[in-house]
Amino acid sequence: MTLQIGIDVGGTFTDFVVARDGAEPAIFKSLSTPSDPSIAVVNGLTDIAASMDPPLSVEAFARTIDTIVHGTTVTTNATLTHTGAKCGLLTTQGVRDALEMRRGVREAQYDNRYTNVRPLVPRYLRVGVGGRVDRVGAQTAPLDLDAVRAAIDLFRAEGVQAVSICFMNSFANPAHERAAAELVRRELPGAYLSVSTDLLPSIRFYERVSTTALNSYVGPKLNHYLDQLVSRLKGIGFGGLLLIMQSNGGVISPQLAREKAALTLLSGPAGGPGAGLFYLRPHGVDKCITTDMGGTSFEASVAVGAPMIKNDGEIARHKLALPMLDIHTIGAGGGSIGWIDEGGLLRMGPQSAGADPGPACYGKGGELPTTTDANVVLGYLDPGYFAGGRMKLDAAAARAAIERHIARPMGLSVEQAAAGMYRVACNNMAQGVREVTIKRGFDPREFPIIPAGGAGPIHSCLICSELEIPLQIVPRESSVLCAFGMLMSELKHDFVRTFVARLDAIDWARLGAVIDAMTAEGAAQLDEERIPAARRSEEIKFDCRYIRQYHEVSFVVPRALVDARDVEGIARAFHAEHNRLYGYSLEAEKTPVEIINVRVQAVGATEKPSYRTEAWGGTDASEALKGRRSVYLPETNAFAEVPVYDGHRMRFGNRVEGPAMIEQATTAIFVSAGYDCAIDELGSFAIYLKGRADLCRVPDRA
Repeated sequence: MTLQIGIDVGGTFTDFVVARDGAEPAIFKSLSTPSDPSIAVVNGLTDIAASMDPPLSVEAFARTIDTIVHGTTVTTNATLTHTGAKCGLLTTQGVRDALEMRRGVREAQYDNRYTNVRPLVPRYLRVGVGGRVDRVGAQTAPLDLDAVRAAIDLFRAEGVQAVSICFMNSFANPAHERAAAELVRRELPGAYLSVSTDLLPSIRFYERVSTTALNSYVGPKLNHYLDQLVSRLKGIGFGGLLLIMQSNGGVISPQLAREKAALTLLSGPAGGPGAGLFYLRPHGVDKCITTDMGGTSFEASVAVGAPMIKNDGEIARHKLALPMLDIHTIGAGGGSIGWIDEGGLLRMGPQSAGADPGPACYGKGGELPTTTDANVVLGYLDPGYFAGGRMKLDAAAARAAIERHIARPMGLSVEQAAAGMYRVACNNMAQGVREVTIKRGFDPREFPIIPAGGAGPIHSCLICSELEIPLQIVPRESSVLCAFGMLMSELKHDFVRTFVARLDAIDWARLGAVIDAMTAEGAAQLDEERIPAARRSEEIKFDCRYIRQYHEVSFVVPRALVDARDVEGIARAFHAEHNRLYGYSLEAEKTPVEIINVRVQAVGATEKPSYRTEAWGGTDASEALKGRRSVYLPETNAFAEVPVYDGHRMRFGNRVEGPAMIEQATTAIFVSAGYDCAIDELGSFAIYLKGRADLCRVPDRA
């Protein structure tokens, strides 16, 4: 029987999903160890081994694991906390300040206190060297190798750990970058090296240099972490396949992750959207909003048939121009700290209490009030059943922190202050959902929402009420949704080449050669990963725009359209996507369209565990009733006694009327007064607006 484990390292907890063919996935959590996240990985595996029947040593258990799929926040955290490597940059003479000047656009135009983001490479380590190629790749000045050697001497003297190489127009001819790279490898063999044409051979210099610098900035830290992880896993006897999650929703080998560390930036929540689509299958829906509320952050994303991809993004205001899932992140999690601003308004986050010391109710020395503390005061969390009873919460400490820092300064009762904290946190998260729906041309009311994270389902009803979303699906594995989604991810390799041409004047032979070259690169990568031909696929995308337009639109182009040289078919696909994104197209005006980039994604299907459906259990959920307790109801702004159900004992077909609480060892679900709940065939909790049972496909009888 295949045994696979998904592991997602978070700010507060490290999540584990243990999956066997035909069996219900098992969920485990371990407190994260920020100083060395691999310790929490081994701690979690040790706990899983001890829970087996009969209990096993971690070594005996590790030998039975076929695959570990691992998502890491190491590179993300290094960027956010400015703890990456000391870097040097080799670039074309005269443009070394592009990394700091960026595109010359002030992001907060009317904020007179707004300052530029600190560059990842200090100015004295950004060295311009002579040599130039033009936009079509012709050399106009030879590379000054003596200047490259002088720069290497400077880097050596300054103790540089990583070097980036990014020259103007190198996407058209990488010869200068390759020559410089050869020198760096020979003269600085211990330095981590990033070459822009290996990472991102496409047009737009700032995006390319920023992405290359990011890769160097986080590369040494990721290498160190993977060394620790691989060593610890080997030490406990793991000999299976280790895969690393990347930001495009796919997985890669540890070796490729080492070489292209930037692929793991923002990869932590990348497993969520795919898992969300999986849990919607029983309801006949192929689109959803996935949210993930962790200890520090809240992520929101949209999937329509497949997770939405974007070709550029930002992390800590640094441009990252690699394909990634369109996930919006804000500082709103269970550890988000409540505070009062200079105008006397209540705020939540983005500061977080993290895992250590954590919220006040953890009893680990935290004294500041957090979202989790508010949830304890409001009755959403049972202090005696947190983490299934393995971790007792200190309700008195939660009340004291809220009373001291929020209630007393605002002249409120502790309960009123906690309710305010809860509402502000939910409002922040609803705004995060708006970013990936309304601002992307989607109506959130047309999408079911999949709330994930340990505390996500506590807040989802209020978020849905604010956004008028009538249906939410809470998987049994919602607290570890991203780890679960990792087990369903494919091997994915993205390639891009700049190809500037009007659609009506394409050199089809050259276009075909460019696509074939990228396809061959993908095939070579999948060959190394031993993926058989039957489990391979590829997807072609064009980045196109109207003539004189600044931004491109990326859309899928079937290979058949390219082979048929179907200009009209490709143009129609572009117009349709432009219209969806921006509400208009210039098709009727016959405005010329030009290609900027061509992209190929090579996909290798991985072995995935199979999952069983549940047997019909009837509509009556009374056998799962645990008791009643007082909780805060947002609809009435008052507390009321509501039934509390054991989520582990609820079965397919069971129905619950809101308001109610449903508890699992790693998740608490609040069904507010405006919603009801039914259990679907995968065991998920389908929460729907009262009177709209038709939205979920849960029958009334077997």
